[in-house]
Amino acid sequence: MENTPPPQSLRLPPRLLLFFLFFLFYSTRATGELPSEVQEKSRVLFLPGQNFNVSFFHYSGYVTVDKESGRALFYWFFEAAEDPVSKPLVLWLNGGPGCSSIAYGLAEELGPFHVTADGKGLYFNEYSWNQEANILFLDSPVGVGYSYSNNSEDVLNNGDARTAKDSLVFLKKWFKLYPQYKGRNFHLTGESYAGHYVPQLAQEIVRHHKLTGDTSINLKGYMVGNALTDDFNDHYGVFQFMWVAGLISDETYNALNVLCDYQSFVHDSSECEKILDLASKEMGNIDPYSIFTPSCTSSASFSRNKLLKRMRMGKMSEKYDPCTEKHSTVYFNLPEVQKALHVNPAVAPTKWETCSDTVNENWKDSAVSILPIYKELIDYGLRIWVFSGDTDAVIPLTSTRYNVDALNLTTVTPWHAWYDDGQVGGWTQVYEGLTLVTVRGAGHEVPLHRPKLALVLFKQFLSGSPMPTISEHESS
Repeated sequence: MENTPPPQSLRLPPRLLLFFLFFLFYSTRATGELPSEVQEKSRVLFLPGQNFNVSFFHYSGYVTVDKESGRALFYWFFEAAEDPVSKPLVLWLNGGPGCSSIAYGLAEELGPFHVTADGKGLYFNEYSWNQEANILFLDSPVGVGYSYSNNSEDVLNNGDARTAKDSLVFLKKWFKLYPQYKGRNFHLTGESYAGHYVPQLAQEIVRHHKLTGDTSINLKGYMVGNALTDDFNDHYGVFQFMWVAGLISDETYNALNVLCDYQSFVHDSSECEKILDLASKEMGNIDPYSIFTPSCTSSASFSRNKLLKRMRMGKMSEKYDPCTEKHSTVYFNLPEVQKALHVNPAVAPTKWETCSDTVNENWKDSAVSILPIYKELIDYGLRIWVFSGDTDAVIPLTSTRYNVDALNLTTVTPWHAWYDDGQVGGWTQVYEGLTLVTVRGAGHEVPLHRPKLALVLFKQFLSGSPMPTISEHESS
């Protein structure tokens, strides 16, 4: 049979062929492997203490964000439980600065796997956010969780600016490893000091898009909870909340307003620290992150810790376990767990911690206010939601409301209750460019204290739909 050339329609133009070969070379030269091979090697095939099956794949590993110093960030990625191809991609960040998204967001809040009370096993979270999206958890910056640097000085020189830039580099490289998610609807979420991380990263993404035209990161919006936002408003709100809730005396409340001005929430002063110590003693041995639930009796009382430090650390159930942090510490220090998660033994921390004091205490730059970034991103057209658990005394609802008010936005839908299963889940107000949602009975970590309500909130955010009303619930 005579050989005939392929139809013209099947031939690649020389320039397109050259581009394809260049892309293939560029995407594989770092590892010598195709993205699909890297993904398969990153798959987590089993986890110690997991006695249940799941229908979704999940992956973990490192992405180097600075080749010269060897800065590498650790991630754990979960495909959506059903039909991941049609679902958006969501990045979750915990705060601190210095706290692990694996420890908190994943292992005790919105991830599909939570750690059992003995720290040696896992149980399935029926309210996991990967019911609605593909969820990516990132330990950022270096020195947090399993993230590391070959240069020990890096851990001593973290700050807002470098964290945002490194996170952008992470995303750009992650999308090369997982190219099937390029252009997918993408959202940022987080809590506490992620009130800095999330808007700052969103700003980096938007400016990168404007500068380069790169559309691989298809950012649609962000959502932050109990978020550190503006030093003055955060101060004013937290002191007011503690006083109204009856946690501190009139005299201490007045002194806090005088001595802890806008320069001293993250940018602290010795006078402010002294009065915060007094406030902590007056509060007693309660959990300021969830004032109406029991504190962990096996840990040192909050009255013997500096409240300022706890405010800055940004860490922390329907069936609330105040000791969840301790369970994660046991589990993620197990060698067999680290092996299953592809943690490189050569760079594994001597002791894995939920939050790094070294990172926190050596933080180099922290913006006084994130509100200017909100204004820039509202003008850009991102979907922005802010939520707040209403029993948190660290970054309370009062602080969040003062921050939203400071933006001077026009109200679209006035303040009203939202519902789940016929009960008030919280309250909400919709503005031009921003939606505010409160979660009734939740503390600092909303998905930990009110997991079902948090999942409702997440679903509505992704769809851009208002929080459900009583009439909507009854009609369904």
